[in-house]
Amino acid sequence: MTAAGARAPGLRYGEPEGRWVLLATVLGSGMAFLDATVVSIALPAIGEDLGSSAAGLQWVVNGYTLTLAAFILLGGSLGDRFGRKRVFLAGVVLFAVASTLCGLAPNTGTLVAARAVQGLGGALLAPGSLAILQSSFAAEDRTRAIGAWSGLSGMAGAIGPLLGGWLVEVANWRLVFLINVPVALVVVLVTLRHVPESSDPAAARRLDVPGTVLAAVGLGGLTYGLTAWQEGQRGVVAATLALGVVALGAFLAVERRSPAPMLPLHLFRSTTFSAVNAMTFLVYAALGGVFFFVVVQLQVVSGFPPLEAGLALLPVTLLMLVLSARVGALSNRIGPRLPMALGPLLCALALVGLSRIGAGADYLTDVLPPVALLGLGLSLTVAPLTATVLAAVEDRYAGVASGINNAVARTGGLLAVAVLPLVSGVGAELTDPATLAPAYRTSMLICAALMAVGGLLALAAVPSSYEQVRPPTERGAAESPCRVHCAVGAPPLQPGGEPSRP
Repeated sequence: MTAAGARAPGLRYGEPEGRWVLLATVLGSGMAFLDATVVSIALPAIGEDLGSSAAGLQWVVNGYTLTLAAFILLGGSLGDRFGRKRVFLAGVVLFAVASTLCGLAPNTGTLVAARAVQGLGGALLAPGSLAILQSSFAAEDRTRAIGAWSGLSGMAGAIGPLLGGWLVEVANWRLVFLINVPVALVVVLVTLRHVPESSDPAAARRLDVPGTVLAAVGLGGLTYGLTAWQEGQRGVVAATLALGVVALGAFLAVERRSPAPMLPLHLFRSTTFSAVNAMTFLVYAALGGVFFFVVVQLQVVSGFPPLEAGLALLPVTLLMLVLSARVGALSNRIGPRLPMALGPLLCALALVGLSRIGAGADYLTDVLPPVALLGLGLSLTVAPLTATVLAAVEDRYAGVASGINNAVARTGGLLAVAVLPLVSGVGAELTDPATLAPAYRTSMLICAALMAVGGLLALAAVPSSYEQVRPPTERGAAESPCRVHCAVGAPPLQPGGEPSRP
C-alpha cells in the first residue's frame, strides 16, 4: 500500500518525492545519531545542575544506549511486519515525547528514565529509516539514496558535540534535548505527506518477544551491577550481575530453539563472521570510552569551554566522511585484512596520545594530532569491517547480519561506559579534576589496549580477500557491499546498496 501523497514505490533520487522521503529519513535518524553524541558534552553541566553522581551521569548515557542496543533488532522486525512507515512514525513521536521529558527533568532519576524511553524510540526509527529507503526507491537509485542518508546522518553525529557545546555555553543543557521536538514535528509532517508505506509479506508472523525481554534484562542487569559496584552496593551488585548472566544464558537458549529468532545463532558458524563481530565489540567498546571521557576531561581538567570541547573530536567524523568511500574502494582491491588490522593499531597509538591530555592542554599541539590519527585509523577500519560482516553471510541474511553487528557495537559502547569508571577508579566524582585526571589516563590506556587486540584479531582471523570471506555458495557472485560512508557512532544498519552482479 502507498501513503497519501506518495505516487508509488520506485521513487527516483532526483525527483521531489524522492527528496522528501530522503529528508524525512535523514532528519529522523539524525536525531538518534545526534543524541548518541551530544549528551557527553553536557554531562558536567547536568552533574552541576542536578547534583548527579558519577554513576548517575553514566546512566544518563547508558539509559539511552541500553534500550537502543536491546531493542534495535526488534524495531526492524516490527517495521517489516506492521509497516515501516507506521513504526518509524511511532519511533519519532516516542523520541520527541522522551526528549521533552529529558528537557524538563527535575532530577537525575527522571532524566535517566526519559533517556531510556528515548533509546526505545531510536530503536524503532533507526532501522525503519533505512528500510523505507530500501523499499521506496527504484533499484538503480537505491545506492545513491542510502549513500546520501549515510553521509548526512553521519554529519548529525559530527554536529552533535558542536551543537551541544554551543547550547550549553550560550543557554542551558536542557535545550540539548528540547531541540529534538521541532525537528520531530517536521519529520512527522513530511512522513505523513510523502513517505509510502511498505512491509514484508514474508516476515515471520511471530515476534521474538521472549528473546527481546531476555536481552534487555541481561544487558540491564550487567550494566546496573557494574555501575552500582563503584558505589559499594555489594548485595545489589551480586544480585544484578547474576540476573544479567542468567538472562543472557537464557536468551541464547531461547534463540537456539526459536522458529523466528532475533539473533540467528547459525550465522556464527562462520569463523569470519564471529571474528569480525568480536573485533566490532572491542573497537566500539574503546570508542564508547573515548566519546564518554574525552569531552569531559577537556572541560573538567583541561579547562576547555563546552563549545571548544565539543569541537575537539569533530575531525574524526570529518576524516571519515572524506576517506571512508576511498578506503572501501581500496579494500575491494587489496582485501579487508590489512586495513582492518592497521586501522585499530593506529587508533591504539592515537589513544595513547590522547591519554596525555591534562591540565593546560593546548588543542593544536596536544589534542588535534592524536584526534586526527584516530580519525585516520577509524577510516581504515569501519568501512571494510562493515563490508566483511555482510560478505560473510548469504545475501538473504545481509540485513540481519548488519543489524547484529550494529547491536554488538552498541553493546560494546554500553558496557565500556559501565566498566571503565569502575576499573579506572573515578569513583563518584566525575566532575572533580583531581579524581578524573588519573582515571581518564587509565581509561584511555585500556581503550588503546582494546583497539590493539582488535587489530591483532583482524590480522589473525580476517581473510586476505573478500572472495575468501564469502560463504562457498556466494563465492564469485557479488562484489563487496562497501560503497558508502560508515558513521562513527555504529556500523550502518543495512548494506550500502544492491550488490552488482558480474
